[in-house]
Amino acid sequence: MSEIRFMQGNEAVAEGALAAGVRFFAGYPITPASEISEVMSIRLPMVGGSYMQMEDELASMAAIVGSSMGGVKAMTATSGPGFSLMQENLGYASMVEMPCVVVNVMRVGPASGMPTHPAQGDVMQARWGTHGDRPVVALCPATVQEAYDFSVEAVNISERLRTPVLILSDAIVGHLKEKVVLPDAKEIKIYNRKVTDKSSSQYKPYETGEDCVPDFAPRGEGGYRYHVCSNVHYESGYPADSGYEAAARLLKRLHKKIDLHKDEITFYKTFGKDDGEVLIIAYGCTARSAKDALGLLAQKGVSAKLLQLQTLWPFPDTVVKQAAVKAKYVFMPEMNLGQLVSEVRINCDRPVFGINKADGTALSPQEIADAVMKEVGARA
Repeated sequence: MSEIRFMQGNEAVAEGALAAGVRFFAGYPITPASEISEVMSIRLPMVGGSYMQMEDELASMAAIVGSSMGGVKAMTATSGPGFSLMQENLGYASMVEMPCVVVNVMRVGPASGMPTHPAQGDVMQARWGTHGDRPVVALCPATVQEAYDFSVEAVNISERLRTPVLILSDAIVGHLKEKVVLPDAKEIKIYNRKVTDKSSSQYKPYETGEDCVPDFAPRGEGGYRYHVCSNVHYESGYPADSGYEAAARLLKRLHKKIDLHKDEITFYKTFGKDDGEVLIIAYGCTARSAKDALGLLAQKGVSAKLLQLQTLWPFPDTVVKQAAVKAKYVFMPEMNLGQLVSEVRINCDRPVFGINKADGTALSPQEIADAVMKEVGARA
């Protein structure tokens, strides 16, 4: 049977990861993400898992990649400054295709910023933080229930596509307490990494089929050689020193394996009038305020629709284009000075207005409604 609990967002992330099979966590305390580490330090030993307190976030990221290499589902959690330190090893995990989950509970930055205050300033860092051409999967919860659900999804996606998956939470969602429905364990869909059915003499660590995702070797069985190299490498895992064709093939495949499954990993919700003249696009805690702003706008006679983006990367361009077809105006509230709005503008042929705030306080429903009314009224 399902269980109903009153739970904090950070706690829900930890419980979702455990339900999906995470059995290793390495982390370093940082506000406002520390509760994830605290919960995992208590809960993991109860289910036969391991928790490691690391000396910093760089080591935390390295540790979960190593755990994944050993066949264990792994996760870490941090906030802005720690997320910056994780970037090099995030790129490494992408290149060697080791599944893992990284939770970033966003706060005000740059540098130490305002450790206890919310922001959405790491959205573009999530996409472009590491060097080189690598694909990114990033999920963004707006409720505590979504924090749990997307933690499960993140683990499953990482295992299925052999890629790091990011959860972009924020200080509001992370510290909010709400009712959460925890499904029965038998109802939770769990994906375990695919293991090759080839013999040890035929197996190549990075050889793939049509889905572009390589199979793992059986862990603990003799005869299988598994060479891991962060250089451009052949299907054997060994470096391709001057393998220009191998480089092109590898990097294109890393992107293609995400593109092939883009529809399956694109999550979103809509609220309000489908034929509304105003479309509001929001994510994370700001989507909560935007949802309430719909009622305030209706009182002013403005018909509006909200598109809540739950997958931020790969950017859901088709979803945005379809949502904007009937709108006259598009608004993008964000708790930053304008980040994801640039992607919306690229994929939308309507006027797109940013509603931005980066002072450590949340965008309120009234602020969003007032900004919409100011633009719509000026163009009436």
